[in-house]
Amino acid sequence: MAANIRFVKYLAALMLFVASMFPGLAGAQGGGEYVLGAGDIVKISVFQNPDLMVETRVSEAGTITFPLVGSVQVGSLSISAAEQRIAKALRDGKFVLQPQVNILVTQMRGSQVAVLGQVTRPGRYPLEMVNMKVTDALALAGGIIPTGADMVVVVGSRNGKPYRKEVDLPSLFQSGDTADNNAVIGGDILYVHRAPMFYIYGEVQRAGAYRVERGMTVMQALATGGGVTQRGTEKGLRLHRRAKDGALQSMEPKMDDKVAADDVLYVRESLF
Repeated sequence: MAANIRFVKYLAALMLFVASMFPGLAGAQGGGEYVLGAGDIVKISVFQNPDLMVETRVSEAGTITFPLVGSVQVGSLSISAAEQRIAKALRDGKFVLQPQVNILVTQMRGSQVAVLGQVTRPGRYPLEMVNMKVTDALALAGGIIPTGADMVVVVGSRNGKPYRKEVDLPSLFQSGDTADNNAVIGGDILYVHRAPMFYIYGEVQRAGAYRVERGMTVMQALATGGGVTQRGTEKGLRLHRRAKDGALQSMEPKMDDKVAADDVLYVRESLF
């Protein structure tokens, strides 16, 4: 009796250790949250049908080959949904009257996301937790570098259909509404574009290219360039901007006008 109690305690401790070391695997096998993806190795069994037990790999197209029914689409499905799909195929084909299908993920090779663009460490990263959010994936890549934009684009597929989502990071945290901080799944690609830039030259302290901050005005743009030199003047300031049709426009802006991406500001030399 004492030996049995020690064994149960040992088994419980072992399960806790596995859950802590492989949280994604625990979620995939227990909570049904894990979504199957290309490269996953799965072991499939049907209750009281040992001849139908197979271990197979999810193809790049998201399919597996199963005895009797052939190709089955399981990519982008949760484990429970994939079990139901295989069971339906067996039942519809009248191969098994009341199939009870069980799927065990043995290797989660498909559970990776790619984080690209203006981040510290671009690359592919494993889903280290169930229900990983966009911000979690960015954190794995070291966050956005100073030249990166505030908008993150997420592309992938959901339920076999193309998926695209733009996540506005400042709005996400300023408003406190985390609804757009959606969970990412295996195969998703997160892309951070280069931040919009404006250019300033002429009689300014620090001519060059600078990031366009949200709501930035011409006055703030001048301040970013260190202000005008002793020989410069704010009068006759010129702003060059591309119109939607591609034509180059030249104007004399007001100090409270907003700066747009790729604007070019020119500070003239004072005549007096």
